[in-house]
Amino acid sequence: MKIINVDSEIMSGTPVFNGTRVPLQNLFDYLETGDSIEEFLEDFPSVRREQVVGLLEISQKMILASTELLHEDFVG
Repeated sequence: MKIINVDSEIMSGTPVFNGTRVPLQNLFDYLETGDSIEEFLEDFPSVRREQVVGLLEISQKMILASTELLHEDFVG
């Protein structure tokens, strides 16, 4: 399942949930202000729960990978 779409014809190239015009940043803005995933999905019904979970999993992997790289830079 493709989660992220970046297309210069959609929202001027802003990363969005695939098949929607909903920017990924919207999810993080919701979570940052204390809103739940359920509230986000209610407000953006074109986004599927699987997409949200997938984005969070990708984000977690990116954070873990960058942390490992930073640790290598400090230790090495």
